[in-house]
Amino acid sequence: METAEIPTLYSGPRGTAVKILNRIERTDSYLDKLLDAELRLKEVADIDKSLLAELVHGVTRWQGRLDWVLNGFTHGNFPKSEINVRNALRVAVYQILFLTHVPHYAAVNEAVEFVKRIRGEKAANMVNAVLRNIIRSIEGIHYPKDNEDPLQFLSVYYSHPQWLVKRWMQRFDREELEKLLSANNEVPWLTLRINKLKIKPAEFLSLLDRQQIPYQGSSFIDYFIKVKSLSGISHMNIFQNGYFSIQDESAALPILLLDPRPGERVIDMCAAPGGKTTFIGELMQNQGEILAVDKYESKLNLIKSSCARLGINNVCVTVADALGLETTPADKILVDAPCSGLGVIRKKPDIKWKREAEDILRLAKQQINLLANGARLLKPGGVLVYSTCTTEPEENSSVVRSFIEAHPEFRIDNAGSFVNKAVVTAEGFIETFSHRHHIDGSFAARLLKSY
Repeated sequence: METAEIPTLYSGPRGTAVKILNRIERTDSYLDKLLDAELRLKEVADIDKSLLAELVHGVTRWQGRLDWVLNGFTHGNFPKSEINVRNALRVAVYQILFLTHVPHYAAVNEAVEFVKRIRGEKAANMVNAVLRNIIRSIEGIHYPKDNEDPLQFLSVYYSHPQWLVKRWMQRFDREELEKLLSANNEVPWLTLRINKLKIKPAEFLSLLDRQQIPYQGSSFIDYFIKVKSLSGISHMNIFQNGYFSIQDESAALPILLLDPRPGERVIDMCAAPGGKTTFIGELMQNQGEILAVDKYESKLNLIKSSCARLGINNVCVTVADALGLETTPADKILVDAPCSGLGVIRKKPDIKWKREAEDILRLAKQQINLLANGARLLKPGGVLVYSTCTTEPEENSSVVRSFIEAHPEFRIDNAGSFVNKAVVTAEGFIETFSHRHHIDGSFAARLLKSY
């Protein structure tokens, strides 16, 4: 009975948004996977898909600020609200505060009707009163006082957890910290990697011109371009024909650092979802061998289908835990390690709410162990590239220093010889930040094995 009712209860983009937000809050599920699953369903009309994506990302991105406002207008009772009511209010207030194209009355009416279906008349009346009060007082909403408690102000106003803001306060001056927090809340453009195995960059750009898709060039890699958005990507001929992949420049820089050559044997130790694996394949021009490793066969199947679409045929996949991988030594190895992901908050805003400070040190131990196994599987004279999509030193430069201390046969090779020097630190590492480079936050180090 309950299953049959769900489509009616959670109907429309706003109801579906509440359903996704409930699951993000209650489970370990990630926003992008839940949203992707909903967007694939026939029940969501095309016209509603962009609003659904906007609501789920927007509410998650601005949850800290939304909750502050709602707590003020519910006399401190907002956290005690039932989960459906809580997320219906968040969805409505997000529209009221941030979406100029949605009339206030539409946001209110949808929320009230939804709550009436789920929780009844009394809860719906409360929601109606709260939302109308917020609209009446919209110009006078107060945030924490910056001069009294800058940590609370920055956390609420820029919608980041306090532990993370406190951590960054110790690392960045005030002006730069606000730029970083603000950049994390921007909606990023989509970056496309042109597949030179299948099409020349100039030809690809002329295809975009013909389809009247506006784009701009990349800052750091000349065959990467940025587009504001592409709806229905998977159905586009240019995608199905394998002319491009979606990949942020920050994720491509470690592959330029690896510098894979045709004929080499390369291991991608943490390969899924496969963006880096396929870029390695494109650069190797299908000559040589790439071993793509992941714990889960389902994820490796995604890599196989990407390779087929892109025309890459020198990738072998193996289901294994990279920490215990046994295989023939390689010329080059990429360790794109599991990390806190704090560099990709623009794209995955739920990460900032799912992470805890303790995760950083826990992950750093795992990262050092992965590097140690990579070192064992690398030929003398080979190259080991360590990369993450986080901005935290404990997972980045500290891991590399600890590794070098324990492995004197390795030395750092300066990244400046392989990538744009604008993303290279004094120590020779790649380090990017969304507010400085307008790409995701990331880190990479190139390590040479002498014996």
